[in-house]
Amino acid sequence: MTYLFLYIIGIILIWWTYRVGWLEALKTVVKVIVPSALIILFNIKAGRLLFKSPIVGLLSALPTSIFIFRGSLPLVSFINNWIEKKISKYDDSEVIDTDSVPLDD
Repeated sequence: MTYLFLYIIGIILIWWTYRVGWLEALKTVVKVIVPSALIILFNIKAGRLLFKSPIVGLLSALPTSIFIFRGSLPLVSFINNWIEKKISKYDDSEVIDTDSVPLDD
């Protein structure tokens, strides 16, 4: 069942990359993966240290998820800006602006 889930996620990622381009798809994946990983890591550590009851752990997951998601936004924007800087290294001085003229004129 896990393999089926990962297969479907892989197909969706390939389709999304084809639809919006690989740079936008990479930035979207970063927007999802970074906060999710931080939330999972925090809840695993907090669940082991603080909570012995799974009900208390489940009830505490939502507020901590909101705080961790908000807190991870600067990290996500830093990673996305770094990706954009690495991609767009071409020199603007070598680009020539031209005007298009219709063939009828």
